[in-house]
Amino acid sequence: MTGQSNKSNTTWVLLLASAANLMVALDAMVVTTALTRIGRELGASIEALEWTVNAYTLSFAAFFLLAAALGDRLGRRRMFVVGLLLFVAASAACALAPDIGWLIAARAVQGVGAAIVMPLALAQIGIAFPPERRAWALGIYSSVAGLSTVLGPTVGGIVTEGLAWRWIFWMNLPLGLVVAGFSIARLRETFGSRSPIDVFGVVLSTAGAFGLVWGLVRANAAGWGSFEVVSSLAAGAVLLLLFVVWELLASYPMIPMRFFRRRDFSAGNAVMFLLTGTLMSAIFFMAQFLQTVLGLGPLVTGLGLLPWGAAVVIGARSAVGVAKRLGEAPTIIFALLVQAAGLAWIALIARAGMAYVGLMAPMILAGVGFALAVTITQKVVIGAVAMPDIGKASGTLGTIRQLGGAFGVAITVAVFSHTGSYATPVAFADGFAAAMGAAAAFSLAGAAVAALLLRAPAWALTTSLGPLSPPNDKL
Repeated sequence: MTGQSNKSNTTWVLLLASAANLMVALDAMVVTTALTRIGRELGASIEALEWTVNAYTLSFAAFFLLAAALGDRLGRRRMFVVGLLLFVAASAACALAPDIGWLIAARAVQGVGAAIVMPLALAQIGIAFPPERRAWALGIYSSVAGLSTVLGPTVGGIVTEGLAWRWIFWMNLPLGLVVAGFSIARLRETFGSRSPIDVFGVVLSTAGAFGLVWGLVRANAAGWGSFEVVSSLAAGAVLLLLFVVWELLASYPMIPMRFFRRRDFSAGNAVMFLLTGTLMSAIFFMAQFLQTVLGLGPLVTGLGLLPWGAAVVIGARSAVGVAKRLGEAPTIIFALLVQAAGLAWIALIARAGMAYVGLMAPMILAGVGFALAVTITQKVVIGAVAMPDIGKASGTLGTIRQLGGAFGVAITVAVFSHTGSYATPVAFADGFAAAMGAAAAFSLAGAAVAALLLRAPAWALTTSLGPLSPPNDKL
């Protein structure tokens, strides 16, 4: 009976965490295809429209670590539900927005809700599933996240063209409320360390992440050498350095720095930074290439990204089997090389007047590579820490992912601006090819970092039987 109860609990954890993941990840991308309609109805400038995306990204990145700490202290299920309800309320505020200022403010609150939901969804999967089944569960969870990122423009196009842009926010209400209700009824409450919250660490990490992301999202508009960007990046870096120093001294640190002495944890987070930067920058430009160069509408553009999304699902479901054959570190390296090959292929063939069908094979290649890499990398990072520390590990991983996404988009936009423009389809294709080449380079860099995992001691990597115990976990 206990076995059936545990199986039922893990099923509900995976179902509800994945549904929340779908809602949050989808909302990060779905707004992109609606920006033109939003600007027209609300009379907003392009700079203001940019902030409907930036406000979400900034608050999302800045509050990840705090959310994970609150979940450990106050209860992961409780804070997961709080995050869902906050996200739903902010979505309603977005849908009701009478002007662009209201929409930007509501999007910032939405980002806070998302920052609470995401690390606690991942932490609950890590707690509920034993090591031998964790990779399978993370494969499903990762495929939902990847599929949401790729299909966001599709959903945005369908809803915006079929109904109205406000419905991209209204549709969060039924899903969010249902997930919150079932979470209260079906999920068990779990806690991490009940130690006092590291308030000063919260301030330093939140402000540092905010400074870095602000500098990255503003870099191409304000200029990389502008006072705003340089001071923001410098302040963010200094604050995060102070955060590291403080965590080394704190009695109850938000992130125990001993985590980073484990090569699987530190290298895994670095891989995730580059992997997320690769995906976000590639999707950002591919959606625009299909519209600007190939002349597809928003809806058809979204449908054109379906091969990439299907490949993500297939790759994530295959990840466990591939890792059992090759080993975890070789699988991550192989996957990143496959993704790099797909993106480099796109960069080489991209030109004005090309046929869409030529993009399908490299998109599939890139999607499979991403899915294999993200699934196993998450498993390596989460498996690197003891069970009570999973919340802290997921918060760290989530923050790293957000910083990586902002970094990837900022760098590739700079590359695009240097080599191309929006003036003509030919000019855009030139910049697009260079940007996709840069994204491929991120993936190659990730493979190089993943090679460090090959040199990790045997106990520091998980096997098909689960994580091996280190000789001394108090590093």
